[in-house]
Amino acid sequence: MTPDDILKHPALVLSQAQREFYFERGYLKAEGVVPQDMLDALRRATAELLEESRGVAASNARFDLGPDHSAREPRPRRIRAAVDQHPAYWRYASSRLMADLAADVVGPDVKFHSSKVNFKWPGGAEEVKWHQDIPAWPHTNFSPVTIGIYFDDVSAAEGPLATIPGSHDGELFDHQDPAGKWTGYIGANDLKRVPLATADELDGPAGTLVLLNCRVIHGSRPALAEKPRPMLLNVYSSADAFMLGAPPTPTSHTGEIIRGKPARWSHNDPRPCRIPPDWSKLGYVSIYAAQKHERAAQA
Repeated sequence: MTPDDILKHPALVLSQAQREFYFERGYLKAEGVVPQDMLDALRRATAELLEESRGVAASNARFDLGPDHSAREPRPRRIRAAVDQHPAYWRYASSRLMADLAADVVGPDVKFHSSKVNFKWPGGAEEVKWHQDIPAWPHTNFSPVTIGIYFDDVSAAEGPLATIPGSHDGELFDHQDPAGKWTGYIGANDLKRVPLATADELDGPAGTLVLLNCRVIHGSRPALAEKPRPMLLNVYSSADAFMLGAPPTPTSHTGEIIRGKPARWSHNDPRPCRIPPDWSKLGYVSIYAAQKHERAAQA
């Protein structure tokens, strides 16, 4: 569906003005949407998994571990395929609230794609360079939206997500080096064409939602605070968006329709998107691993 088609459907969770803001700028920050009990359940689930990660010595299918991770001081950079790691994550991701929220920006028929919890830890190791999401998992159209939630209050010190307003309607950049190796970020020469001075940092209180269109340029500075910044990110698309290749980190619910009905026709956006490496053969850990060149074929 096109944005004009989507906006013809009544707003369910967001206001019409918020939806228009999202389609104009490629992102949206929304506060006060998620009930406290739902947020508390996500926090408890994350605490349980952090405790479990103490017994993990190397990155695996559940955790991408940071270089300073230890049993005494667990520091996973990511909980991978989060909806498969704790039932609270899937209850949240598939809830009526989140399905209706996604419908506000992708249309009434909603497909689930992927899920992760990203962490920033004190010390500044988890900078995320400027990038776009869709080059890692191209679809037949650009409806996919990432809906993130801050578990705790996030100020500039915690390294909040930052976006480049309107960049979703601009150039789709290559996230591979000249040799075809996946890097997961926009190269220095290409960044000269990006208006970085317009960047909008999306801080907010606990429970703040951040919606990112799959084409919008975004990243985050290193954290300077003395407390971690966990953030759950779930990706949804319109039902008429179909994956082009294997997803980087599939879940047991990838491709599941969580609202409405399956599409009988695909919507094919004429704008091109370069095909990434075949993740089903080469593997994928996290954007942290790719941007730090820890493994040749990861994003």
